[in-house]
Parts: sequence; C-alpha cells; structure tokens
Amino acid sequence: MDLVSFLPQLGGFFYVIASFVVALSVIVAVHEYGHYIVGRWSGIHAEVFSLGFGPVLFSRVDKRGTRWQIALLPFGGYVKFLGDSDAASGKDAAAMAEASADPAALRRTMHGAPLWARAATVAAGPVFNFVMSAVIFAGVFFASGTIRNPLTVADVMPLPGLEQDLQAGDQLLQVEGISVPSLEDGAAWEGFRTSVPEQQPLRYTVLRDGQQAEVQGPYPWPPHVRGVAPRSAAADADLQPGDVIVAVNGAPIFAFDQLKRAVEGGEGAELQLEIWRDGDTFATALTPRRVDEPQADGGFATQWRMGIVGGLAFEPASEAVSLSDAIIAGGAQVWGVVDMSLSGLTHMITGAISTCNLSGPIGIAETSGAMASQGAESFIRFIAVLSTAVGLLNLFPIPALDGGHLMFYAYEAVTGKPPSDGVMRVLMTFGIAAILTLMLFALGNDLFC
Repeated sequence: MDLVSFLPQLGGFFYVIASFVVALSVIVAVHEYGHYIVGRWSGIHAEVFSLGFGPVLFSRVDKRGTRWQIALLPFGGYVKFLGDSDAASGKDAAAMAEASADPAALRRTMHGAPLWARAATVAAGPVFNFVMSAVIFAGVFFASGTIRNPLTVADVMPLPGLEQDLQAGDQLLQVEGISVPSLEDGAAWEGFRTSVPEQQPLRYTVLRDGQQAEVQGPYPWPPHVRGVAPRSAAADADLQPGDVIVAVNGAPIFAFDQLKRAVEGGEGAELQLEIWRDGDTFATALTPRRVDEPQADGGFATQWRMGIVGGLAFEPASEAVSLSDAIIAGGAQVWGVVDMSLSGLTHMITGAISTCNLSGPIGIAETSGAMASQGAESFIRFIAVLSTAVGLLNLFPIPALDGGHLMFYAYEAVTGKPPSDGVMRVLMTFGIAAILTLMLFALGNDLFC
C-alpha cells in the first residue's frame, strides 16, 4: 500500500480518535464536576480536578486551593478530595491522622465528613450524567419538534423511476382509499401500514389549499436509507443516508419490507445490492449480520440485519413541542436507555443473547466516529446515550466505582461504622481487578467478535 492510498485511512483513524476523545471528555467532565460541586457544597475540599491521567499538560490553582489540570491521557478523569490517597478515593492514613487533631480540618476531608455529605458527593457524578443526558434529549426534542398530526408533507424526496404528484403542504387523508389514522394511535397506524397494498404508484387523497385532490404517489415506506447503524454491515458497505436500494440480487424492489424479507430470508447469505445515490446507480455486495434486538416486552430477538433505518417516502412536517413535553420526553429517553442496558446485561449473563453485544473502547471509539460523521445531532445524541451508560455503570456495586462507595456508606448507615481499613483495601483491590477484567473482556469482543 502506497502513502497516497494510506492517507485517507490515516485521516479516518484520527477522526475516530478525535470524536471518541471529545465525547468521552465531555462525559467525564460533567461526571467529575458533579462530584466536585456537590462536594464543595457539602463542605468537602477538592485538592485536584483532573481531566485525563498521566503527565500534566496544563494546570492552575483557583482561589479555593483546588488544582484544575489537563493530563496527557484523555481517557478518564478524577477529583481527589482532601484525605484521599488516590483517584479511587482510598484513604490517606497520614493525612487523616494529621487532620484528626483539628475538627474543622477533619470535616473538610472526604473521610471525615458526615455520611450524608460523602454519599451525596459520590452519587452526584452519575446523577449529573443522567441529568446531562436528559437535558440533551430534551433539547433535541424541543429543537426538532414532533411530526405534525394529521400527517402532512414537508418536502418530497426524489425516488428513482417514479414521477409523483405529492407536494409540500399536502395533508394526507387516504392512500388507495384507506384512511390515514392519527399518529397517536399506534395500533391503528400499524393496521394502516399493513393494509396499504405493496405496489406503486399509489392513489393518494390529500387536502391541498383547502381542497381535496387525488394525486399519484410512491409506496409510503420505500427502501430509502435514513440512517446507518455504526459497525454494521451497511456501514462496512459504505451505505449513506439518502441512498435508495432499488434491487436485491437482481430483483427490483420499491418497498422497505421487500428488502427486509430478502435480508431475513437469506439467513446471512451475501446480497448483491443496486444503489441509487444522487441520480447515479451502482452495485455493491453486503453480508447481513445476526443482531440481538430489544423487544417491547423487555426481551430480545435475534434477526438478520443490514443496519439501516428507513422512513417515509417524504419528509413529514413537524410542529413545536412545549418545553414541559420535551423535558418529560428527555427523561423518558434516559430511562429507556437504562432499562434497555439492564435488560441487555441480564440477557447476556443468562446466555439468552451473545456477550458480543458488550463493546469495549475500540467499539465505542468506532461508534463515536461513525455518529460524528452522520452529523452534529447524531453525535450529540450518541453523547447523551453514552453519558447515561457511564452513569449507570458507575452505580454498579463494585468497589472502586461510585456504586461500591455507596454500598460501603449503606453498610456504615446500618452498622454505625465503616468497614475497617484492611477490609476496604482488599475490597478495593478486588474491585479494580474486576473492572480491569471486564475491560479486557470487552476489548476482546472488539477484536474478535
């Protein structure tokens, strides 16, 4: 391979790394700031606030005596409070012995503060991750709005081989004599989708400029690529949003369900696709992959998938949502990510789905780059999802994680005293070993799954 052909791959590598570092740095900064600010409010002094590990590139000390620094390795961060021996909040015995002579100084340490202050400070990191995710999701919902009901055309997308008469502003009343239901009625909408005949062109009844009109239009759900899943077969085949798949194995298609049946029926066999992109047509090969998909009942189903998201044959008009509705939707989205993550983890532990669903740093980095390449909104959404996952992971009751510290505090609340320093050292060693083992396992998934 010569240098000229290698340069685009090198640029793509740096783009992936840069996207990953940006996403992780934002999430870590919010997480650690949660620890810092609640600790400060609770009367606990922070000695160091660090983004990254290793050699310090930049630092300054603020008026409260906290050193803010950026370190060389941008894959995490920490807040070291007074009385901590390390980034994992182990106890510095010498510092605590010195502070114990002064009750005011002891109160400012992490290990000498009241139980409520310590618990609040530790819990604040994951809570700030969840809050950030909810704010991002709410902001996206508020900015993009919701699909207007009744369904209305905002923009007509070009589709190959078909002249259509739909126009921006058309309100859809019927398709082939079948009434278009309210978008809020999920069951009715699914019944409508399955009732529309799989053919084209179709006869649309629309309300245009206050008058009913019958016009010709496409099948409502074409094999149009709205989005490409990261690390999927479609991503490997370089499919892009806006592509239209016009043939599979030489057979012309015009409906997304035709594509879906070809993928599922092929059971993993390579498919020859004909793609229409910006007026040009080209051929490519793609091999679907088995994917464990979450279901409405909380379970998972394994299917053959390409890794694309479809949609309507036109851009639907949207309408503004209230701030309260956006906030509720943002919170619901966070809960959905938490619920799906816990369900997936449970199903992996029980063997119901493959452990290859657990991604490590390479997989997360590749996903970061893929989402960033799809646009700012996709990347911001990804940061929100990843922030929720980081917050959830930190709440697991594993020593060295925030959840492990909260577990120790719960023990102290029940018994009236914390675990002994010896027990804490053993448990912290076990926790760090467990975390490293999990990271190596996830890294193995990235390399070999």
